[in-house]
Amino acid sequence: MTLTTLGIGTSEIRSRFVLGCAPFGNLFAPVSDDDAFLALQAAWDAGVRAFDTAPHYGVGLSEERLGAFLKGRDRSEFVVSTKVGRLLVPADDDVSGVEGFYDTPRRGRVLDYSADGVRQSIEESCERLGLENVDIVLIHDPDDVEDIAMNQSYPALAKLREQGVVRAIGLGMNQVPMLERFVQRTEIDCVLVAGRYSLLNDDAQPSFFELCEERQVAVLVGGVFNSGVLANPFPEATYDYRPVEASLLARVNEIRDVCARYGVSLAAAAMQYVLRNRAVAGVVIGARSADEVLRDVACLHMTAPEALFDELRGRRLIERNSLKTPS
Repeated sequence: MTLTTLGIGTSEIRSRFVLGCAPFGNLFAPVSDDDAFLALQAAWDAGVRAFDTAPHYGVGLSEERLGAFLKGRDRSEFVVSTKVGRLLVPADDDVSGVEGFYDTPRRGRVLDYSADGVRQSIEESCERLGLENVDIVLIHDPDDVEDIAMNQSYPALAKLREQGVVRAIGLGMNQVPMLERFVQRTEIDCVLVAGRYSLLNDDAQPSFFELCEERQVAVLVGGVFNSGVLANPFPEATYDYRPVEASLLARVNEIRDVCARYGVSLAAAAMQYVLRNRAVAGVVIGARSADEVLRDVACLHMTAPEALFDELRGRRLIERNSLKTPS
């Protein structure tokens, strides 16, 4: 399965780039309505037609902003992915800063992976998005509730897929082992692997991608910049949302120097490394501004030669788990 099979076109930008909308929920710092709209408009103008959001992102703010932008656009022109596992409820107190989202609506999150919770979550997401249906629904971070996710969330989503309410179902997680178990035991369509397959991280081993190919499960990869260090390798950068250790930063700067000799930016190499894997259907890239969107799209179109990755591997600067795209 590829993103193209979900009807978003055959061009590179439409079929391999998903705009991550967590920043529009004011992740880490506020983003104004105008800046969120301009970022979405820049993505649309660049050809992006796939968008990934979740109730968790800004307790619904991300979905609301995305829905406002998409209002009136041809529904056949875009794909929306959202998630289940958290229901939103009114909150009396100021919730700004809770779980890293600032200046958000006064709502709280209630974890609910039950079948009823899944159905309610999708209904409420559709209301916030202003859509009759969503294309992709992912079970969001069920790390501590695997049994419930396997025996309630998944069957509920499978039934909704059978009924045509959603087109594709899967999981979105920051770990690989549970994703692998779901690929083995269920009939999911896709997985979103966040931060576990990159130039700096090889948690997602070749066997995982081979399994996904065998089971025809599309792999979306988020966190290809590892929360920033592979986009802006400065001392204040973060890796996996934590301060970067000096040894890791030194390694990143070595990678950047090699990339520069080939005329490739570090960010472009990070994105292209992931997309070379034939099992990867697309990357999910978050952006806070129109400028960031344009930089990320430029990375998609930049060519990173095989010799670059050969040298990085030869110098033991990147990990071993790269499955090359067939020639």
